[in-house]
Amino acid sequence: MRITITKHSILEPVVLAERIAGKKESLPVLACILIEAGKDVSLRATNLEAGIRITIPAEIEEKGIVAVPASILSQTLRSINSEKITLKTEEGNLLIESRGTKTLIKAIPHTEFPSLPEGDGKQKATLPRKKFLSALQSVLYAASPSMIRPELGSVFVSIAQNSLVCVATDSFRLAEKKMPGISAKESRDILIPLKHGAELSYILERVPEESIELSAEESQLVLSAGSVRYTSRVVDAQFPNYKEIIPKTFSTEVTLLKSDFAEMLKKARVFSGNDQHVGLHLYPKKKICTATARSSEVGEMSDSLDSALSGEDLDINFHIGYLAECLASVESDSITLQFAGVGRPLVIKGVSDPSFTYLVMPLNR
Repeated sequence: MRITITKHSILEPVVLAERIAGKKESLPVLACILIEAGKDVSLRATNLEAGIRITIPAEIEEKGIVAVPASILSQTLRSINSEKITLKTEEGNLLIESRGTKTLIKAIPHTEFPSLPEGDGKQKATLPRKKFLSALQSVLYAASPSMIRPELGSVFVSIAQNSLVCVATDSFRLAEKKMPGISAKESRDILIPLKHGAELSYILERVPEESIELSAEESQLVLSAGSVRYTSRVVDAQFPNYKEIIPKTFSTEVTLLKSDFAEMLKKARVFSGNDQHVGLHLYPKKKICTATARSSEVGEMSDSLDSALSGEDLDINFHIGYLAECLASVESDSITLQFAGVGRPLVIKGVSDPSFTYLVMPLNR
C-alpha cells in the first residue's frame, strides 16, 4: 500500500475512528484502525457492538490494507507539522513519512479484523443533523448508566412523518425533546443504548453535512453522514409508556428566570454536603419562593427567588443534580416549575420552549 494524503483530511477521521475502536486487551486488533486502499481509501474501527467506516480523499499509488493501533496513529498524525503525508506498508508495518519525519508503526494482522455489518439501507429517514443532535443531547443525561434494565439504559427515538421525539429516563427523572419539521417516509421507533448515543453525539458534532440518513434494521442502527457510516446495535425491549406518568394537573406553579434558578442550585451544591439535597418552599399567597440547603460540615443557606407563583403552599425536596442537569436543554430564558403535590413529580418547561419537557421525582423526606 502507498497513498499520499493531507493531514487535514486524515486526522479528523482517525480521531472519530479512535473513539469507536475497542479497548479490550484480549483482542488487540479491536484497538486498531484498519486502513484500506482500494477503489478509495477507507478507515474502519469497531468494538464489536458498534463500528464506523470513513472514506477519505487520497492519491492511491498502490493498493493495500493494514491495521495499526488507533491511539498510536492519532498521536503520530497530531505530531506532524507538514500538510502532505505519505502512508505506505513496509514488511507488513505502516511507514508514515512527511517533510523531515519518518515513523514506523507496528501492524497487527489485518485478517483478524472483524467485518462490519453493512445493512441494506431500507426504511431510511432523512433528518437535519443539527436537529437530531440537539434532540439527542437534550435527553442523553437522563438515561440510566446501567443496562440491568436495557430500556432505561437507552435513548428512545421515535421518528414520525413530520416529527422526531427523543426520550430518556432512569426512573427518577425523564427528559423529552420534540423536533417538528422532520421528513420521514415511515414511522420508526428505535432504542439506542446510552453508550452508542454518546458515540452518535460525538460523531454528529464533527461531521459537516446538513442532513443525515438514519435506518434501523432488525437489531442494528445505521447512520450515514456523507463519507461517514456508523453502525451499532439497538435494544430489543419495550420503552415505558412514559406519557402516562406525566401529570395532567398541577397544584402549584412557579415561573422564574433560568439563570436565577441555576445560580441558586450552584450555591446549594456547596451547602448541601454529600446528600446534594435542596428544599423548595413555595407560599403563593405570601408571594414567597425560597430554597434551602444545609450540611453539618459546611453550614446552611436560604435564598429567596424572584418568581411568579400560583396555587397551593408546598415544601418539597429534590436532588440538586437532577434539577440542574436539564437546564442546558431548555432553550428559554424563563422556566416554569409545575408541581403535582407532595411526593409527586415536578415538571420543568421553558416558557417559550414547548419542545422540551423534563420530569423529576422528589425525595422522600
